[in-house]
Amino acid sequence: MVITRFAPSPTGFLHIGGLRTALFSYLWAKHNGGKFILRIEDTDRSRNNEDAAKAIIEAFKWLGLSHDGEIEYQSKRTDIYKRYIRKLLDEGKAYYCYMSKDELVSLKDEQISHKERPRYDGRYRDFNGTPPRGVEPVVRIKAPTSGTITVHDGIKGDVVFNVDDILDDFIIARSDGTPTYNFVVAIDDALMGINEVIRGDDHLSNTPKQIIIYDALGLEIPNFYHVPMIHNQNGKKLSKRDGATDVMEYKKEGYLPQALLNFLVRLGWSHGDQEIFTIQEMIEMFNPKDINKSASIYNTEKLDWLNAHYIKNMSNEHLKHLLEDYDIILTSNDKTEILLDNLKERAKTLQELALQIKDILTQPAYENEKAFKKAFKGDAVDILTAFSDKLKSTPKPHLPVDFHIVMQNIVDEQGIGFGKLGQPLRMALLGKLSGPGLDSVMAVIGVDDTINRVSSAISYAAQNGYA
Repeated sequence: MVITRFAPSPTGFLHIGGLRTALFSYLWAKHNGGKFILRIEDTDRSRNNEDAAKAIIEAFKWLGLSHDGEIEYQSKRTDIYKRYIRKLLDEGKAYYCYMSKDELVSLKDEQISHKERPRYDGRYRDFNGTPPRGVEPVVRIKAPTSGTITVHDGIKGDVVFNVDDILDDFIIARSDGTPTYNFVVAIDDALMGINEVIRGDDHLSNTPKQIIIYDALGLEIPNFYHVPMIHNQNGKKLSKRDGATDVMEYKKEGYLPQALLNFLVRLGWSHGDQEIFTIQEMIEMFNPKDINKSASIYNTEKLDWLNAHYIKNMSNEHLKHLLEDYDIILTSNDKTEILLDNLKERAKTLQELALQIKDILTQPAYENEKAFKKAFKGDAVDILTAFSDKLKSTPKPHLPVDFHIVMQNIVDEQGIGFGKLGQPLRMALLGKLSGPGLDSVMAVIGVDDTINRVSSAISYAAQNGYA
């Protein structure tokens, strides 16, 4: 059985790169009918943030990425780690190091001055003397002193590390007894049966250390897939400005979970020319061996395009429910259907859709003087007055087609182009020169509100010398 995991540290919120790693791990487990484990790596008490841990869990719920079993917390597994540290000490595969921080700093400064690689020199590796007083020792593992370590990577192929270039006897337990990152990761992955590890290639340098721990304890080494980073349009590390922000910020901005997941699965992985995937299609088609070896480029326009696609194809009933998060409460009637049918064709995000709805349902303030002046040049007031009079005498216009007929009648009677009516009417109704179809806007706000807005615009034009 394939068992994967996502193991974030609760030192910050779940960011887009971490979410992609989680998604890949989730898809590969489900593709194989396996398990996907969520593990919170919270052994570093000085950096842990309880709110961050809650935010990570909240993001998973929003995205619908269900994990198997209970969430695992490393902070609850300290007795397990201590047992394995003791095992390595008893077997002579690890040892206490009494070197003080000042001594270590002095050693590394000296090595740098001689243009050597800064590293611990192994002075307590085979120490049998009397430990110095006043020093709480760390525990170091006996790492190989020569040769190579090969990481068999499903994306990059075999990656060979020269031991002398990268390793010393690294610390597996701090002086206060708490275990270090590489130690607990290896222990947890082994004991939880994690046999497929998918993670960012910023972890590649940690992998040789973890392999040493696996070997020292006689544990089975999992298959590794180190995924290249996500870069911005300039080929540099993704920043908050580019999109490397808390995943829940995407929800606030009005992105849908299915759009975000669809966007992320295409960052580094593809299946022919297909762009749009359901989660079930992702599960069926995904294989980490197909992940690109080069970095992916974050493209906001692609995310917007995908999000617009999902909004456009979403039922109005579901949209109404989602829009409540943006203070838009819509009743169940045909006017709501008209409103959403028109606006969801134009919106890239739920936030944008909510603003467009507010633009229609709220009396405009005519704040754009330049646009107002442009719309109300010439005989615009006379044309709008004629339109308002015609609307008053029309029996119960209700649907967009009813309002369109009134507009067409004015255009025909006045012998003018449609824009001569449309431009000032749009400004009167919406306070701007762009937006959805005017017949649909009027059908939504109704006859009375349409007449009132036209009257307000005419009055505003007169007061400001545009009429």
